[in-house]
Amino acid sequence: MKQNELTKMVLAGLTVSTVCLGTTAYAADKVIEQDLGEVVVTAERIPSHKMSTPADVTIVTAQEIASNHYRDVAETLQHVNGLVITNGNSNGDETVLINGDDRVVVLVDGQRMNDDQGSMTRASVNLGMIPSIGNIERIEVVKGAGSALYGSDAVGGVINIITKKGQKNESTLDVNTGSGKTHNYELTNQGTDGSLSWFLTAGLQKRSYFNYKASGDSSKRMTNSDYDNNSFSLRLDNKLSDSSSLQLNVMHKIYDGGQAGQPANLYQKRNYNNAGLTWHFKENQSTPGFLRYFNNYKSSKYPSTYSTDNGAYDTRLQGIDYQNGWKLGDNNKLIMGTEWHQSKSSNKASGYINKKITTQAVYVQDTMKLTDKWFFVPGLRADHHDAFGTHWTPKAAVDYRADRQTKLYASWGRIFKAPTADDMFYVDSYMKGNPKLKPEAGHSETFGISHEFSPKAALDASYFHSELSDAIKWVYDPAAYLTNAMNISREQKHGLQLVFTGKPVADWSYDIGYSYVADQTDGKTVLFYQPNGYQLGLHYHKGDWKANILGRMGSGLSENLYGTNRYAIWDFNTSYAPTDQITLYFKINNFTNQVYYLYPKSSYTGYYYPLQGRSFQIGMTVAF
Repeated sequence: MKQNELTKMVLAGLTVSTVCLGTTAYAADKVIEQDLGEVVVTAERIPSHKMSTPADVTIVTAQEIASNHYRDVAETLQHVNGLVITNGNSNGDETVLINGDDRVVVLVDGQRMNDDQGSMTRASVNLGMIPSIGNIERIEVVKGAGSALYGSDAVGGVINIITKKGQKNESTLDVNTGSGKTHNYELTNQGTDGSLSWFLTAGLQKRSYFNYKASGDSSKRMTNSDYDNNSFSLRLDNKLSDSSSLQLNVMHKIYDGGQAGQPANLYQKRNYNNAGLTWHFKENQSTPGFLRYFNNYKSSKYPSTYSTDNGAYDTRLQGIDYQNGWKLGDNNKLIMGTEWHQSKSSNKASGYINKKITTQAVYVQDTMKLTDKWFFVPGLRADHHDAFGTHWTPKAAVDYRADRQTKLYASWGRIFKAPTADDMFYVDSYMKGNPKLKPEAGHSETFGISHEFSPKAALDASYFHSELSDAIKWVYDPAAYLTNAMNISREQKHGLQLVFTGKPVADWSYDIGYSYVADQTDGKTVLFYQPNGYQLGLHYHKGDWKANILGRMGSGLSENLYGTNRYAIWDFNTSYAPTDQITLYFKINNFTNQVYYLYPKSSYTGYYYPLQGRSFQIGMTVAF
């Protein structure tokens, strides 16, 4: 398919959707059925019930975030079973892996955060760019390939961070201090005025250093590990009618910090500015639609005392997203969407300036209720990349509701992942991109079961398999002392995840998780990061007191790469609320001072990035 043909498809979809928007054939309908459980919006891009959604979905609520006093999105997600957070190069980058894969789409209220530049891995998003944890209503994590709906980056899964909408006139101040001369201040303000509501956050974070435990050594201080973070976010909502509204999101963050473990004069300053304006329509129906324009910008540079060019880069991604949906009778929900995205990237260190990458896409999906127990979800997406042409990614998923407490599901989908700007154009004395790279292509399958033994105990289990041909890797050539971007022949992953949750008595609850991921590349099996990982959470809540013990455990690691062949990382927090407006809290992370490398030791540079050692934090939240 030629580019102009895909453009016609996009415009045709937009026209058909707009015409249908103006009809009255599809009246407002009931959004929920009471026996299908919690409503999620990410897995099918429309509201759907978790128990009728053929996907492995995990939800982290604002209550969980507040109860554990997580400091950012990365700390929140590292306690989700099957997810791994790694710091790839120590300068504010925090990469998330789902099912052992860093090709993950991250959204904020549906707005895409991924871009085409800034990471020398397959990841194209940095969790460190999310400015605040205080404005998050919930985080939905969908494990398994989602390329048919979300495009080329959704190989491992999709994370949608849903922010809070202003509900009442209130301000909160969260102040804490702790190890490493760490000081954090966050102010939120929310309110309403007629049809207008707002939710604003502003934050300051400072750290002087952190200590860590290395294999066979006592605690060490990580050199050049200080940083300053300044952040701001704003969500404005204006209700236009009973079924439509405008939403404005603005996010800003400046990270100014050292590159941990590197020379003391090696600092990097990162600037993130993201904005999006969304028109929501048909909000009172089960197939709502939206039209969004977004503009995301990030830049990174060293101070002039070192070099403004060495390591300086910037990228801007802007796009227009449109989606509409219709309920066809009682048993079909059809959605159709179009996207236009364009990035412009520069990397002064490697000599490329204003490299443009433009993509267009059209997708369609039908959620079919075949019977009271069977749901079938087929979908199809066409992506046109200005450098690699058109690629089709079909999907098919089925969900079986055996009874009100049990669902079984299976899904299959094609995968398409284009090279990033760095993959194609980055060139310096140590690394070399390749403009002749081929896109990655393959398929992924997921099988799972969810069962509620009782209102107080439940099990979620899933198995996945994925296979990519022409997988892109940065491979070190010791003869040339050069790391090259190249297509390898095949990359396979498979794994298993189990999660038990329960509340045996009124004041106590628990969650127990297990995940295993194996990565087989060109016939060589590699256990990736936390391969045999266990997660444990024990939670206590009675009256004004809360307490949580969180554990991550595993084995099977290479001690040379990770500093240990097994790990057991324990965190503890407790809080006391003497009034409805005041909460006092205390945290201690890694209280056994565990040796563990978040980023494995490089075989040719010897560099690794360690987990922070035992650290504490004491703080107070005040609402007024």
